[in-house]
Amino acid sequence: MKKTLILTSTILGAAVVLDILFGGLGRQTQTPTIYVNGECLTTAPKDRTAITLRVTTVDKNAATSMKKATDKMAQITNFLKNKNVKMQTTEFDSYEKSEWDYNLKKNVKIGIETRISVEVSSEDVSQIEDVLNQFAGDQNVYLDNFHMFTSSETMKPIIEKCMGTALENARARANASLAPDKKRAGKLLSASYGNSSYADIPTVSFRSAKLASFDEASIASIDTGGSFVSKDTNVTVSVSAAFEIK
Repeated sequence: MKKTLILTSTILGAAVVLDILFGGLGRQTQTPTIYVNGECLTTAPKDRTAITLRVTTVDKNAATSMKKATDKMAQITNFLKNKNVKMQTTEFDSYEKSEWDYNLKKNVKIGIETRISVEVSSEDVSQIEDVLNQFAGDQNVYLDNFHMFTSSETMKPIIEKCMGTALENARARANASLAPDKKRAGKLLSASYGNSSYADIPTVSFRSAKLASFDEASIASIDTGGSFVSKDTNVTVSVSAAFEIK
């Protein structure tokens, strides 16, 4: 019995020694690291103007309702093909429409409503002006959204530059934290980025049964508060970085 205890103690003792040797070696080779956050705040110019044109038709017959809508949208898209614009269909829907009848005190079916919307954007505001003037007063044509935004082509290099600035900001913070110990941030070990962009003023959005005549001056003045949304887009880039401590 005593021999068994001695043997067990010897094995345990050896395990402790090995843990000290190899565990200690592992801890000694671990890279000392500091984790910090950095950020960059900048702006991007709004280089595109966009509108959404919506065609809405109602008819007792579903096929007739859809044909009226598609014929009008075909007229719009044919006109847009000759303009320096980008266009994208954002809605195509047909459904039963009903309204509340106060006399009967119930919803009454009035027909099949078809809605087709296309977003139109351009770098040249005069191109949007031409589109608005072309269809001003057209029956069943509505303006759902009118706004300015920063294109992805313009935004990409701005965000990439801001990422570098955010990383520099993170390194500066790391150096400031390590300065009392006379250390500094060395090699970048890892970095995780995030970004967001937004406008100072909400996008203008309104509806009109008939589009009025527009010119560049009137476009620049449209807003719920008296001035068109023309401020640059605010851009924020954040980074979580790990640096080697030197």
